[in-house]
Amino acid sequence: MLLQQNWVSPHWAWQSLGKSFLLFVFLMLQTADLEARRGHQFVWKTGHWGRCVGDCGTGGVRSRAVWCTHAEGWTTYHANCHQKDKPESQRRCFKVCDWHLELFEWEVSGWDRCGLVPVAGSEVGAGACVTAQHGLQHRSVRCLQKLNRTVVANEICEYFTPQPPAEQACLVPCPRDCIVSEFSGWSECGTGCTKSLQHRTRAVIAPPLYGGAPCPNLTESRACGAPACPLGEEEHTYSLRVGSWGKCRLPHPKDVDLAGRTMQDFGWDSGERRTSGLQGYKPHHRPGEVEIGYQTRQVRCVRSDGKNMALSHCVQDPVPLTFKSCVIAKDCETSEWSPWGACLRTCGLGDLAPGFRSRRRAVRNVAVGAGKQCPELEEREACSAGGKELLQPCPRFAWRTSEWKTCQVSLLLDQQDAYHHKHVGLCGGGIQTREVYCVQITVEIGMHRLKEVTRPVDGKLCLGPAPSASQLCNVPCRSECVVSAWSAWGPCLHENCQEHHGRRGFRMRQRQVVVDPVGTPAGCPHLIESIPCEDRLCYEWIVSEGVCVTDHGKCGPGKRMLKAVCKNKKGEEVPHHFCSELPHPEVVACEIPCATDCVISEWSLWSPCSHSCSSKNAEGSQSRSRSILALPAEGGKACPPDRALQEHRACNDHPCVHFFWETSPWSSCSEATPVTALNATMNWSGDATCGVGVQTRKVFCMKSSSGQVTPKRCPESIRPETVRPCLLLCKKDCVVTPFSEWTRCPTACQPVNATAVKQSRYRIIVQDAANGGQACPDTLYEERECEDIPVCPVYRWKTHRWSHCVLVPDSVRQAVPGHSEACGHGLQSRAVTCLSEYNDSADVGDCMRWAGAMPSLVQECLVPCKDDCTFTPWSKFTACSFDCESTRSRRRSLTGRSRKRDKCQNTEVYPQVETELCPCEVFTSQPHGNWSDCIIGGGTSEPQLGARSPGDAKECGEGVRLRAIACYDKTGRLVEPSRCSSSGYIEESCTVPCPFDCKLSDWSSWSPCSSSCGPGVKVRSKWLKEKPYNGGRPCPKLDLKNQVYEAVPCYTECNQYSWVVEPWSPCKINSEQNSLHCGEGIQTRRVRCVSTAEDHGGETVPNALCNQAEIPNITQKCSLYCPSECAVSDWGQWSKCPQVCDPNIMQIRTRQVLRSSVNAKLCPEDSQMKPCILNQNCFQYQYNLTGWSRCQQVANATCGHGERRRLLSCRRSDGATVSMQLCQRLGLEKPVQTSSRCVVGCAVDCRLSAWSAWSQCSHTCGTGGQMVRGRSVVLRAAGEGRPCPEQLTQHRSCPVRPCYSWMLGPWSPCRLQGGQCGDGLQVRNLTCVVHDASVSATSKPVENALCGELPSKESVLQLPCSVPCPGDCHLTEWSEWSSCELTCINGRSFETTGRQSRSRAFIVQSPENQESCSGQAMETRPCSGGKCYDYLWKTSLWRDNVRTVWCQRSDGINVTGGCALRTKPAEVRLCSPPCRKPFSYCTQRGVCGCERGYTEIMRSNGFLDYCMKVPGLEDKKADVKTIAGKNKPVNSKMHDIFKGWSIQPFNPDGKLKMWVYGVSAGGFLIIVLLVFTSYLMCKKTKQHQSTPPQQKPLTLAYDGDIDM
Repeated sequence: MLLQQNWVSPHWAWQSLGKSFLLFVFLMLQTADLEARRGHQFVWKTGHWGRCVGDCGTGGVRSRAVWCTHAEGWTTYHANCHQKDKPESQRRCFKVCDWHLELFEWEVSGWDRCGLVPVAGSEVGAGACVTAQHGLQHRSVRCLQKLNRTVVANEICEYFTPQPPAEQACLVPCPRDCIVSEFSGWSECGTGCTKSLQHRTRAVIAPPLYGGAPCPNLTESRACGAPACPLGEEEHTYSLRVGSWGKCRLPHPKDVDLAGRTMQDFGWDSGERRTSGLQGYKPHHRPGEVEIGYQTRQVRCVRSDGKNMALSHCVQDPVPLTFKSCVIAKDCETSEWSPWGACLRTCGLGDLAPGFRSRRRAVRNVAVGAGKQCPELEEREACSAGGKELLQPCPRFAWRTSEWKTCQVSLLLDQQDAYHHKHVGLCGGGIQTREVYCVQITVEIGMHRLKEVTRPVDGKLCLGPAPSASQLCNVPCRSECVVSAWSAWGPCLHENCQEHHGRRGFRMRQRQVVVDPVGTPAGCPHLIESIPCEDRLCYEWIVSEGVCVTDHGKCGPGKRMLKAVCKNKKGEEVPHHFCSELPHPEVVACEIPCATDCVISEWSLWSPCSHSCSSKNAEGSQSRSRSILALPAEGGKACPPDRALQEHRACNDHPCVHFFWETSPWSSCSEATPVTALNATMNWSGDATCGVGVQTRKVFCMKSSSGQVTPKRCPESIRPETVRPCLLLCKKDCVVTPFSEWTRCPTACQPVNATAVKQSRYRIIVQDAANGGQACPDTLYEERECEDIPVCPVYRWKTHRWSHCVLVPDSVRQAVPGHSEACGHGLQSRAVTCLSEYNDSADVGDCMRWAGAMPSLVQECLVPCKDDCTFTPWSKFTACSFDCESTRSRRRSLTGRSRKRDKCQNTEVYPQVETELCPCEVFTSQPHGNWSDCIIGGGTSEPQLGARSPGDAKECGEGVRLRAIACYDKTGRLVEPSRCSSSGYIEESCTVPCPFDCKLSDWSSWSPCSSSCGPGVKVRSKWLKEKPYNGGRPCPKLDLKNQVYEAVPCYTECNQYSWVVEPWSPCKINSEQNSLHCGEGIQTRRVRCVSTAEDHGGETVPNALCNQAEIPNITQKCSLYCPSECAVSDWGQWSKCPQVCDPNIMQIRTRQVLRSSVNAKLCPEDSQMKPCILNQNCFQYQYNLTGWSRCQQVANATCGHGERRRLLSCRRSDGATVSMQLCQRLGLEKPVQTSSRCVVGCAVDCRLSAWSAWSQCSHTCGTGGQMVRGRSVVLRAAGEGRPCPEQLTQHRSCPVRPCYSWMLGPWSPCRLQGGQCGDGLQVRNLTCVVHDASVSATSKPVENALCGELPSKESVLQLPCSVPCPGDCHLTEWSEWSSCELTCINGRSFETTGRQSRSRAFIVQSPENQESCSGQAMETRPCSGGKCYDYLWKTSLWRDNVRTVWCQRSDGINVTGGCALRTKPAEVRLCSPPCRKPFSYCTQRGVCGCERGYTEIMRSNGFLDYCMKVPGLEDKKADVKTIAGKNKPVNSKMHDIFKGWSIQPFNPDGKLKMWVYGVSAGGFLIIVLLVFTSYLMCKKTKQHQSTPPQQKPLTLAYDGDIDM
């Protein structure tokens, strides 16, 4: 109970006190959790950046949306997200504009190597590779500014073109192992008993690729099978091994003390003492001074097994040097970098176009010895200009052209064609030209507008093809005004019928304009002529007669009523009151003959007037007549006399003079008061107009015979106007471009005595002056001398005296036996300083830049030993004579004790005179290369400037051809060609044949028109005068007579000539048969042919000119009615047939009864009818058009615009061409178009530009250099023009200048400097040679100064090398480069560049070093022209189920590697599972088969189950297939013994039967018994031995190996 209370008490306390605490903790946790959840549940989200908007360039801004979201995705207030984490919603950007297109471009690198891509769920390279694996390859894609190739943001380029892909799928070939060749043969073994190795090597053919296996060992070694040497009698060789030279170091300070002593000089007799020049060994030397130290090396004696031995084993004379003098290496010293220069930026585009700045440093001390050479002395880097200054945007360039010049026909004509040059006013096709030039386009700062600077710049700055500088054009041809014939004279009319009181009258005739004039100032002739007249009329009565009505009865006198109609002068009917003033009869007397009266016909029509006008000598008259139709009877009215049967009257009584208005040409358009009548839409020739002006002309009244008369004689109503409005053309001032910039003066400095350099500038006429505008300036080209050209500074090297010869310190030298004397080879140095032009001290860097290579600071020297021969210095060479065969010599003499030594007197060893040939200034030249093209103009000299016109250049005629020469001195060395010829060429005259065009004669005159009525053809021709040659214009197609014809249509009016008939004569009665002189008779008339032409109207012409088919009758039957007979009139005209002929419609004609008969006898018929039959009495008409003619041009035109015509005629339905008036009367619809414009193609000769200047030589020296000049096609040939020549470029060889170059000699063998093996040097010489740069060039050595500065890779003149000592491991020489091989997949090349390899194998010479020797080397290089190779397994034939398998390349080389191991054929043939079934064996194919006589029983899995005997098989072959029957040899006798057995030792499951075990046990016991018996028999002594008979072999059935 107590226990319980004690527990309850603390429990209560916890409950009471802990509740508030827990509540507090809970609240705190909730608050923190809310804060944390707020931080995690609300996040900022952003949208995509929008497009860049704003000003072009860096002033753009792009925006994006920013919002706050809950973790569950809903959007909330921005306050719920942390403001400090809020992403930016705006940022500056580069606004791309269209004009940026030419400033930026994508830069794309080449694809890198293809890398494998892991397939999902597998590792890279997993699985067997068959041909290739999938991979990816990458490349870098960057947006660059073109000007300075700086990287900018990709979106700038994406504005214009999409970003090129940066990766693509590719194929990686399967891994290929290293491929090596077969082993070489084994090397030979030594002859002694010393242990030695022989080796064989192989070379790398192809390196491992794409993760293939590395190369195997390239060397194999094996011990030679030499007998072991007896102990202590091993055969060894000894070699002197020299080590490598140590580092060059200064002597120890104690050596310096020694060096200060005087040393005895054994080279001089005088006993002088010389101080050895070791003063350079001071603790503090000057920076530019050369320090000479020494270096040493080790010399050891090694045995052939690699062990070091005492030097006494290797004694030789002389002993190799172990010390020598050397130069202490000093690196090149430079000054500190200068401060960076200003940021140079000529143009830019915001911050994306950085400029460049540079800095320099100078050389303080050059490198000495093996020190580091001088680094780059100038450095450039991109920079940002800083600040906010606006740079001019980078320029763009565009082609511009001047206006077209006037069209010139002469440019199309051959220059040699003198005929056309005589003619002025040529028209038709021509050529017009214009100037084409390049201008700069910039962008106005801030405005981003294109602004053009019209100043011309170099055409190379403009991209794209230039606009055409010439084109075909057309000059309009003049055409004269063509007018029609005059109409007939009209009636006499008032000038103005509204006001006709007191005004004059005129008779007029008119003509129309048929063809308007073009380009002729004269215009058309007058179109109206007039004649004053008195009987003027405005209106007249037109009277028609009615029927005659007798007064009494049926015959006798009566009255005829007249019907009058009032008409105006146009023939139109008007009201009667207009004619009220004119009297007109209303009734006229008439008479109807009675039966006994005389009958007279009606009056005929008035004949044509005999004259067109009246003069003093001739007046016009016309007549009419009537005839007696019937004689009177007695008591009747008598016939009138003959004179009453004819009437005459005057006609055309107006005088023969006529009057007309004549006008002068219109004046030019001039300013005047505004013309209100001008239509505002009036259009002129399309040129700009500047207001309205007037043109005036004078008007005269002309009399046809005597010239100008008073204006009153001409009708005022038709007076031409004297003033008309016109449009004023604007004045055009000449427009020229500003001058181009002056051509640049050279920025590089020029030598002091260089010739003056000129600079030039030009400007171009863009628009010629016109209409009184300002004229063009005279100066278009200016030239001046360059100013302020920097002059090259002059610096020179100054060399000081050589120091004394410095030898190795005594302490070093005396440590070596036999080298106690201070003599031998050493080094001596000198100071070299730089001097300015004024002999002031200058920096070394200035001389290195301006004075060439620095003279050497160190040279080898010799301190003679006491036993050496000493000589004086060589004397100067003796003078040379001018003879090229002479020689010169120099001398020296022995000094000191050398004069007494016999060996020094030997002049063969120690020559004291040297002789050489004198330099010879005789040069010979040899022609080199081919002859140049024939050059016309600009031969060896350069062409003059300013020859801008393509027509100026001469294209043919006399020229020169050049051949370069090579100049050689007497020794055969190439020298400057100026030594042999001033120009370096042989010149020879030549001729370029000029082209001659086809020449034809002028056109002949036109033939007469082939038709006399209607359309026909007229022809003209011209014939060949000269054939074309040398590329001249070809001839047109000629006929067999070498002529060319032109036929054009022509038209002859059908009524030019017409038949005119006179009245019929009185009817002539045959009086012999008729006494009454009445009845049937004949009457005649005259018919004549007259011309209807205007100027010869009415003239009688020969009858042959009129149409003979239409000639009228000249005789006809007639009747003179007897008294009291019925008299009828003549037949009237046949009525007209309808327009469409119809036989059902009749044609009718009638006649009237003039007098009835007395005796009531019937009158003859008074009407006749006939049907309208087509082409008999009824005709149809239609307009007919000829075909289009060829394009016709006026006489002065050669080509261009012309006109083709077709002619209109009227054709009758029977095919006859008749007068056009017949078709016009019918009102038929006329075809509209009878002419159309056409174009005759111009024969345009090819036009070429002038030849350019000769280019620089393609080679700076040597043979094979070419200079080229070219020309371009300005206008391509067209039509039958001369074609462009094939040769648009001309070449000529350059003069053969000598090439001077440093030539490296071959590497010497490894020089060990006294040793037999070890470390040495390979050296090669650097020689200055002259050659002609040809393939077969022979190089000849010359002075080093001609080659100039030494090549920078001077260190390659010597290389460390080593000669292995006997027993050393060493690398072989490099193998030959393998053939070039491409990586291929299925025989197709996978790459364009192949690979080839070479290798070095490691050779082990001593068995003791075999373990420590390792390493081999391989090199691979790219190559071109490679092939694809296949690698295939090859096998030999099986021998005892074994064969050889090897890999072979497709070119027949046996290799190791390259063939896939998974496809390697088996080398040993084994059957799996083994063939253990009875009568089975392993076949050549590696499967189990059965012996002959047994057939295979196979399981379902394809393996052999058992062999079953073929039933009934005797000696015949079984019909079932057996495998073993062909290949397995069987003992035929044993087979015969056992073949009939039926007892089988095996169960069907292949197990032996029980009886076989019993037989086997019995057989074993028999064998034991036989062996024991044989043993007992062999124990008998002196047993007679005899050869047992040969036993036959026993053949057992066995299922194992066949060779048992």
